[in-house]
Amino acid sequence: MRAVVYTETGPSSVLQLVEREVPQPSPGEVLVRVVRAGVNPTDWKFRAGMMSGHDEVAPGQDGAGVVEALGEGVTGFEIGDHVWLLLAQHGRPYGTAVEYTVQPTARVAKLPAGASFDLGAALGVPFVTAHRLLTSGDVARLAPGALAGHTVLVAGGAGAVGNAAIQLARWAGATVVTTVSGPEKAALATAAGAHRVVTYTEGDPAEAILAIAPDGVDLVAEVAPAQNIGLDLAVTRIGGTIGIYANNGGDELTVPLRATFSRNLRFQFVILYTLDPALLRAAVEDITAAIEDGAVRIGGDAGLPLHRFPLEETAAAHDAVEGGAVGKVLLDVDPTL
Repeated sequence: MRAVVYTETGPSSVLQLVEREVPQPSPGEVLVRVVRAGVNPTDWKFRAGMMSGHDEVAPGQDGAGVVEALGEGVTGFEIGDHVWLLLAQHGRPYGTAVEYTVQPTARVAKLPAGASFDLGAALGVPFVTAHRLLTSGDVARLAPGALAGHTVLVAGGAGAVGNAAIQLARWAGATVVTTVSGPEKAALATAAGAHRVVTYTEGDPAEAILAIAPDGVDLVAEVAPAQNIGLDLAVTRIGGTIGIYANNGGDELTVPLRATFSRNLRFQFVILYTLDPALLRAAVEDITAAIEDGAVRIGGDAGLPLHRFPLEETAAAHDAVEGGAVGKVLLDVDPTL
């Protein structure tokens, strides 16, 4: 099989296209023929040196494809099933930048009928992260009406996680407000389904948000806490939650204590790699339900433009993500499907 691998961390030039044997599933594992793979910031950060520990690594946490073989004891899947993958490279040497990957069943989920491989490859990191952000407050599971009466503020609504948070929050019944830097990203956030878009480079964003939610927002999905902590504290209601999933714009977060504890605020820091397996299962189930309801979309009409690269150009795909490509970067591992 073809695989893109690296044997040392560094710039994208360490990635190489090689031939490797098709792996075979062990007990409890599924062999998946990868059709499409998603590329996320975590992929290039691991490759650049954030994570090592294997002699050879094929990057990629997200993907979608077809079940080719089942390991001993596997139930709930059949050969030929269309599936999506999450956390495929976490703790393992081979992720989704390969033609075949073996994964434990907990990291494999069935694609609902009619869902494309493109959609499946776009789900993992962005949508599972968004699900955890949205369930870190007063609501433990997402479903239609679960967030009815809630106002959710999504910082950076044009990003992949922001897009996912807008779509899932709207499906669950929330009023969704998002902040963006300018008109192009405002158009993307609106296409994703945001009810109101606030351009934070114009006027006073806190005033604009509080005009929409006078008592404050119930939950914030925050991508740049170091920069936005003042705004978040100003617009989050008493007893609200600030969910943080990235460190865009700074690695140090300074929190004014009195202004924070006097409002009984909660902070929820989110990273998928140490998330409780029960929370991952809940995310997969709820995301699947949202797909079945037609609430999850990708492409320009959904505010998530697609950028495609063949497997042999994985390095260019990594560079695109690192360079801030707006939308979703995909690898066409099997461009015939």
